[in-house]
Amino acid sequence: MWLERFDPFKEFDRLNEDLNWFFRASPVLRNKGEQPLETPAWVPSVDIYEDGDQVVLKAELPGIQADKVDIRVEENVLTLKGERKLDFEEKKENYQRVERYFGTFQRSFSLPKYVDADRIRAESRDGVLNVYLPKKPETKPKQIKIDVK
Repeated sequence: MWLERFDPFKEFDRLNEDLNWFFRASPVLRNKGEQPLETPAWVPSVDIYEDGDQVVLKAELPGIQADKVDIRVEENVLTLKGERKLDFEEKKENYQRVERYFGTFQRSFSLPKYVDADRIRAESRDGVLNVYLPKKPETKPKQIKIDVK
């Protein structure tokens, strides 16, 4: 009888290998260019809430000027792009700790069909970008009056 030591992570390793093979083999999902896939340096935090008239997206973008943020809607996807640059010219060795992330970012969100993409507006205040996504009038709830006879 052959005894094998139980490894609880063996199946996870096999799953990881299968997923890696899948992404390398898939012509749709693999990287088309010669460059390796890049991961963003940082990802800004985003809150999204909805009320009766609109959906509101709030993104934390401290230290980024509003005119340096690119907001686009293409094929019903809202994309935020930008870059937070290193804001000091001193040598890094003088710093005891650097915890803030710098570099490019990109966040994309699928828009619900009831958002009116032509009326989207954005404003920035105190390092928070607010993107207002108004609902189409026909999708807003309507109060129906009851006639009493």
